[in-house]
This record gives sequence, structure tokens and C-alpha cells, in this order.
Amino acid sequence: MIHHTAVIDPGAELDTDVVVGPYAVIGAQVQIGRGTRVGPHAVIMGPSRIGENNNIYQFASLGDDPQDKKYRGELTRLEVGNGNVFREYVSVNRGTAQDRGLTRIGDDNWVMAYAHIAHDCRVGNGTVFANNASLAGHVTIEDFAVLGGFTLVHQFCAIGAYAFASFGSVIGKDVPPCVMVSGNPARAHGINTEGLRRHGFGADRIESLRRAYKLLYRSGLTLEAALQKLRSAAREQPELVVLVDFLVRQTRGIVR
Repeated sequence: MIHHTAVIDPGAELDTDVVVGPYAVIGAQVQIGRGTRVGPHAVIMGPSRIGENNNIYQFASLGDDPQDKKYRGELTRLEVGNGNVFREYVSVNRGTAQDRGLTRIGDDNWVMAYAHIAHDCRVGNGTVFANNASLAGHVTIEDFAVLGGFTLVHQFCAIGAYAFASFGSVIGKDVPPCVMVSGNPARAHGINTEGLRRHGFGADRIESLRRAYKLLYRSGLTLEAALQKLRSAAREQPELVVLVDFLVRQTRGIVR
């Protein structure tokens, strides 16, 4: 299961059925769970923990040093869950001591070729990164968000659950859950109706989110005033809770 040309540090811990392709390099303090496949020439450095049934394609780079001038060799980590796909030339860096020291990726994410996930990012479950989508440091991507090709996300931004960024979006503020954005700078263009349908949202729940979007973006209210109204509506419309919680947490302002 391990090609004879692969270079694996004695300090790495691989489950017995991990597959490692030709010329792959796996460093010290790397743990890889069962069913994971590491393609030819892929590089995984530690400390990193890679879960089960991940597919890491050729030339991907996971767990190397953060691209941060403040980094001085501190012991930081990468954690990857289960069932993820990392296509060719994807790069994912470990965290920094200035944050939690951890970059974390959840389960069942689809990360396409040349995408980059920088230090201290937190990625949820079921997300899609199209080709060349890139995150700066300290970014949060919540569950089932989709980033189109060449999307760029500024450091410390958050992208909410079920949000959708069109190709080439340049995101410098937080994107609320279920909202579609596009452009440079990115602007909001309604809710992600098709994505919500694909995830089982019925017509009533989608209509509730559509009304919430109009309140947030088209009513002329300040963010604080709109949030108060959404809090009240969420008592009877639970699908709005994720939106309200996100707006309470946001720190950079939201994409308008």
C-alpha cells in the first residue's frame, strides 16, 4: 500500500490500509487514518492529523509552515476530518501562535485544484472550493458554503453556511448564511435558492429566508435594527436562527 519510492518519516503514524503513491513525502508528527489515499508527489508535514477516507491527489501540500512573517517555528497544527478531497496542487498551511495555533478542516469537503487554505482557517463540513479559490489567514467557512473559481477571501472574514460566492468574487467583509455574492468588491445578490433546494430546504423555509434577506438588504434599516426584527421573527421561524447567530458574531461588517 506504500510505494517503495515514498519518503515517510519514522515519526509518522499511518493506519495499515493507508495508500501512499510514488515519491510522496510524509513528515514527522503526521497521523493519517484508515482509508486515506495520498497521491504521487503529495507532501504532508506535521504536526498534522488527517482523518479517514480522505483523497489527497498528486502534488498537494498539507500541513507545511504558515505563510506568515511572524512565524518563528512555533509548534502549530493542522487537523483534517474525514471524507475530504484535495485535488492537484492544493495547499493547506498549519496555524500560527498568534491565533489558536490550529488550522482545521471538517468532513466531506471538496477542494479543487490550486485552492489555498491559509494559516488558522476554520472550514466546516460539505463545502466546495472551486479551482484557485483562496483564503487568507484566520478565515472561517461554515458548512455547505460554495466558493467559485478564483474567489479571494480577506483575512479574518467569515462566510456563513449555505452561502455562495460566484467566480472571481473578492470578499473583504463577512457573508451571511444563505446569501449569494459576486464581484470585486463582492456584493450581495439575493439568497442561494438553488443551493438551499439541493440541501432539502422546502418552499416555506426558502421564502422565510428570502423575506429575511429583503429586511436585511432592502428595507433601509441599519444592521442593528434589522437584527432586532430578525431576532423576533426567528422565534417562530427556526431557519432564521443560523442567520441571527451569524450576524451577532460578525466583526467586520457584512457584504452589502
